Amino acid sequence: MAEKYLKILPKYQKLQVIVDNIITYDYMISTAYNGLGEEINTGKTPRGWHQIRAKIGASLPINSVFVGRRPTGELYSAELRQQYPDRDWILTRILWLSGLEVGKNIMEQVDTMRRLIYIHGCPAENKMGIPLSKGCIRMHNEDIVELFDIVDVGTKIYIEEV
Repeated sequence: MAEKYLKILPKYQKLQVIVDNIITYDYMISTAYNGLGEEINTGKTPRGWHQIRAKIGASLPINSVFVGRRPTGELYSAELRQQYPDRDWILTRILWLSGLEVGKNIMEQVDTMRRLIYIHGCPAENKMGIPLSKGCIRMHNEDIVELFDIVDVGTKIYIEEV
């Protein structure tokens, strides 16, 4: 059985799918505007080893809007963005992360799952390759759909330190 994991490189704003030590997919992403860190309420992207805790949105159309991990029934549009200008748009699919390193990204004030850190889709006009998120890892919608279909709950993720 092939060994598969995801590697997130904040320095390069990339997410790679690694299968048997070979990069099989390479996506542009956007990590946190506030940088890297594990503390609750910092808006930073956590580092270290994680896993996919849950996959949400499997059968929904591209641009489906989520609030609190629940689909709202809306499809993202310029009009909706204008109506809710301050919303952090979570679209299409959600891969909810859980930390694997006690004291670093799980438990107490550094718990990735309790911080609600996801890999998720975002509006097409959101730029990739620049850290602009509120802590999560953003991807273009077509990319998150592709990634969603090739990973499983339990797939490991390594978010680099630098």
